[in-house]
Amino acid sequence: MRYITATAEMADDIYSVLHTTIQTIYPRYYPKEVVDFFCRHHSREHILAGIATGNMGVLEDDDVIVGTGCYDCNHITGVYVLPCDQNRGCGSQIMDCLETEIRKKYQNVRLDASLCAVFFYERRGYKTVGHGIYELENDVKLVYERMEKTAGGGF
Repeated sequence: MRYITATAEMADDIYSVLHTTIQTIYPRYYPKEVVDFFCRHHSREHILAGIATGNMGVLEDDDVIVGTGCYDCNHITGVYVLPCDQNRGCGSQIMDCLETEIRKKYQNVRLDASLCAVFFYERRGYKTVGHGIYELENDVKLVYERMEKTAGGGF
C-alpha cells in the first residue's frame, strides 16, 4: 500500500470512499439526519477544495483507492477507510502520514472524532480535550469528541 497526494482526477473515487464509509458505518452510531449531514458535507466540491490545498491524500492498494485523509494546519479534518479494508492497518498508515506532515510545523495535532473513531484515536495516543455538539434539523444533535495529541504524547 502507498499513501500519495490526491489529485483532481481522483475526486470521484474519493467521493465513493467517503460516502460508502459514511453510509455503512455511521448508521450504527448516529441517526439518519447525521448520516445525511456528513454525506452533504463531503460533496464533490468539498473534496476538490481539499485536493486543491495539497493536504489531501489517498491510500492505494494495488492502484485502488481504499482510504483518504486530509489536514489543515495542525488539524486532521478527516480519515476514512472503506469498510472492507478496515482493521488492516489502513487508517494507521494514513494517520502516520498526516502526523508526519503536521509534525514538520506543529507540536500538537488536533482532530474532531466521530463516535465510531474515538477508540481508534485513543489507541494512537489522542486524548479527549472537549466535546462538540452540532445542532441539525429535527432537534437532532451531532455529538463528537475534540481530541489532541502532543509531542510528549507519543507524537
